[in-house]
Amino acid sequence: MAAMKVRIRKGECVGNARCQAIAPALYPLDEEGYIDTEGFVVSAGDEKAALNGARACPERIIFVLEDDDGTERQVWPPVKS
Repeated sequence: MAAMKVRIRKGECVGNARCQAIAPALYPLDEEGYIDTEGFVVSAGDEKAALNGARACPERIIFVLEDDDGTERQVWPPVKS
């Protein structure tokens, strides 16, 4: 099974906090209301919450990746072909 990772362009966060509203345990905020992580490896069972939190970000600065044997594939946001 592929491992899921989340990468965040933290410096581009504008503080909407929609990710945190959806998945507070995965998307912590700093004291000013901005995302307080640049990313994490998603624990088993948290995949849906991680993806839904990323989808809630209107700036699309949260990237969900699946790593299958060293090959990363971007799951969110959709990659334009």
